[in-house]
Amino acid sequence: MSDLPLLAGPALPPASGQPPRQVVLLLHGVGADGNDLIGLAPFFQQVLPEAAFLSPHAPQPFDMAPFGHQWFSLRDFSPEARLKGTRAAAPILDHYIDHLLAIFGLKEENMALIGFSQGTMMALHVGLRRARPLAGVVGYSGMLVGSEFLAAEVRSRPPVLLVHGEADGIVPIQSLDQAKTALVQNKVPVHAHARPGLAHGIDEEGIRLGQEFLKEILGKKT
Repeated sequence: MSDLPLLAGPALPPASGQPPRQVVLLLHGVGADGNDLIGLAPFFQQVLPEAAFLSPHAPQPFDMAPFGHQWFSLRDFSPEARLKGTRAAAPILDHYIDHLLAIFGLKEENMALIGFSQGTMMALHVGLRRARPLAGVVGYSGMLVGSEFLAAEVRSRPPVLLVHGEADGIVPIQSLDQAKTALVQNKVPVHAHARPGLAHGIDEEGIRLGQEFLKEILGKKT
């Protein structure tokens, strides 16, 4: 039995009313919690009525405010600190993924990860290092951590959708091209979209792109 903590948070069952045939995990950004992204689930339910949506709270309390959660601390935003934090949190997310697949009786090909900001860092890191490929990864307003180690560590290559606002003042838009370049170099299928005028957030076009992507990677897997 694992001694890793088991994540928990808000969830939305399949709109079909039937047992889930797909699972989508929504991974929030630093300082938020699972309630921040579960509001996206009804939009994605429109194209995946047989999917369960889960938005777990990150495992640590936010260390820069008396509320919220974090996957790891960003007090030190250096590349080295980001990589160390991501690697430390990755086993917890992996454990949660394994737990969900087991209780739902599903395979990796039936699961997608959607991340926002720090959640994107986690989704990309874990999604590319699992032994069996997930259906896909959606990353909003995030970055690829430790790209220089990806060639040595990549174990699977699920398709990736990246969406990033050109006016993002939190995670610079340059992170989009950097992630795309590293993913292409490592033969990971990737679609990258820059959103003009968008700050650190998700707009209607980003949701539409996510819907199309999820329908493509999961809509036929029943």
